[in-house]
Amino acid sequence: MPDSTTRGSRFDRFFVTQPDIIDLDNKYTEAALERHKREGLELAVRARWIAMGLTAVLLIFLNPQWEVLWYHFILLLVCANGWLIRRAGRVGQSRTELALIFVDLLIMTLGMIIPNPFSDDVRPLAMQYRFDNFQYFFIILAAGTLAYSWRTVIAIGTWTAGMWTLGWIVAWWVATPFPGLSERVAEALSGFPDVAERLDPNSFMGPERIQQAVVFLMVAVTLGISMRRLNRLLISNAGLERERANLSRYFSPNVVDELSQNDEPLKQVRKENIAVLFIDIVGFTKFAAGRDPYDVIAVLRGFHARMEAEVFRHHGTLDKYLGDGLMATFGTPVTTPLDASNALACARAMVDVIDQWNREREQAGEPQIQVGIGVHFGPVVLGDIGANRLEFAVIGDAVNVAAKLESLTRQFDARVVVSDHLRVQTLSEGGSRPDLLTGFSHRAEQAVPGVAAPMDVWVL
Repeated sequence: MPDSTTRGSRFDRFFVTQPDIIDLDNKYTEAALERHKREGLELAVRARWIAMGLTAVLLIFLNPQWEVLWYHFILLLVCANGWLIRRAGRVGQSRTELALIFVDLLIMTLGMIIPNPFSDDVRPLAMQYRFDNFQYFFIILAAGTLAYSWRTVIAIGTWTAGMWTLGWIVAWWVATPFPGLSERVAEALSGFPDVAERLDPNSFMGPERIQQAVVFLMVAVTLGISMRRLNRLLISNAGLERERANLSRYFSPNVVDELSQNDEPLKQVRKENIAVLFIDIVGFTKFAAGRDPYDVIAVLRGFHARMEAEVFRHHGTLDKYLGDGLMATFGTPVTTPLDASNALACARAMVDVIDQWNREREQAGEPQIQVGIGVHFGPVVLGDIGANRLEFAVIGDAVNVAAKLESLTRQFDARVVVSDHLRVQTLSEGGSRPDLLTGFSHRAEQAVPGVAAPMDVWVL
């Protein structure tokens, strides 16, 4: 006996509805596909219900007899099965969903070829194929394009063509021709043998039945190819959403908008004056000593999350994490008229957030966190570096100066140290926030390690 895996693979090959090879491990792609499938199923079910309702009204118009209730019953079964398909549908391969689609087509086929049990008319079985009922399969096919994969759409065409062909062959095999009808038609149309053959009530008109199946299959394949192109566009769009989400981890929302609306803005190497901010936890090595590593990581995550939020809230760019600190820039990748002001406002907001966090930590019996922040404004070079893996880099003396100012916070026992260049630039940006410089004291001609000339700095 074959195992279940073998049986499953044979089932998959028979139904030829393997899902497209996609990166379902990517949560953004998976979420986009799941959303697309769910929305498509909802639309398909609604479209089906509307189409079946209109068909029911049409059938009353075409056949205003009680026997039409048989076809209304068939339509009701199709609507109910559509609801079940919606419940079973999911991204990837669902055998339940495939089985329900197969049942869908089987209901339609049997409803069309089996004589109406409510009808008193006595007619040859071949007459069941003279009512153009096959065209209603196009409703199921059209609704399928709203929700299913391209392979499933082609499978619907294949199954329908196969069922319809098998149905009329079986009917032809078991049907008993009504005696005398064919002869009378041939006699009445003796001069027109082709017309007589088409009007023969006992004739199943095999070539026409084959034509219906072949045309339906061609339409299904065409729609399947269109669905495949649509799915590729969807996956591509999911990739763009993922890229945008990745950008939002590093850039503020307004910068993400700028990046997404321009062609390769990061590849333009250029020199700009921007603000650079460094922050780290003071005495973190001592703080982490002897602590559970998981607790240390939890503290770092809480710290980075809070500081990152302030960087983005003040229109800055997260350049990189630095263990127990981070580097942020203001004016990248596109400069603004308020870069220095935003950087200084961010530094002060970081201090306030740390104070609030320390109050929460104190209530929880945890030690307080102390930080040092250095901010400088000056020229840097911006652009991508690397070969296969590109990284947006901010290079220049301004970066080094900002890092050194952050280290001076220990010397001055201060929380924030900014350069006089940043202060001057902040004042030149309009002075809309005069409170930004409140509380800072001047330190003239300070020796900054790694910087050749003494600097004027301001200390909070």
